Amino acid sequence: MAMLTTSDLLRRVPIFAGLTPAQISQLSGNVVKQRYKRGELIVEQGKKSGALFIILSGRARVVMTDRRGKEVILNTLGPGDCIGEMSLIDGESHSASVKTDVQTDVLVLSYSEFVRCLAENQSIAFWIMKGLVQRLRKSGEMVSSLALMDVYGRVAKVLVDAAQPQGESDLVICEKMTRQDIAKMVGASREMVSRVMRDFEEQGFIQTNEAGCFVLKERRLALRQLP
Repeated sequence: MAMLTTSDLLRRVPIFAGLTPAQISQLSGNVVKQRYKRGELIVEQGKKSGALFIILSGRARVVMTDRRGKEVILNTLGPGDCIGEMSLIDGESHSASVKTDVQTDVLVLSYSEFVRCLAENQSIAFWIMKGLVQRLRKSGEMVSSLALMDVYGRVAKVLVDAAQPQGESDLVICEKMTRQDIAKMVGASREMVSRVMRDFEEQGFIQTNEAGCFVLKERRLALRQLP
């Protein structure tokens, strides 16, 4: 099987979908493919990287850390997602770190090339704006859940958001998600999350299948509010 060229990789990235073959060819000479091992930082909170990173394969999490070292997981990113665009636009340091969950391949676009692409192609500017709006909406949802839901509701929402449909009513999570990960997403202790998960299992909302995947038995779990 022939190895994909940089131009081939660029054509597969949604943000570059509107580029002409000539623009793709020009851009391919100005991006670098980089591989990160599991657990490596792509960008670090409080620092500047001066580049745009586009995930080709793999998975990474957006993590914010306070002065005491406490971590909150803000988002999970996958193929097609961009990293570092906010810092490039406003010139400020990264507001959060992005750390890989698995081996992850990215394309790296320098600041000067990023600015040139924005100036010359409206479709790229549109995709950047769309990504920023989606991130803003997700942040709003997180603030809302922290303010309006109890821990049971927040855990249920995280589980349903991470799941994929299976059959008419079930949802399935096959990617590894530890109690500690969930705790960092909902702003609760690991012990509290373990209690919530145990309660959900006892009530039949969550089961574990033979493949080790979580099966959510009812979609209304996302709205479950227990005392």
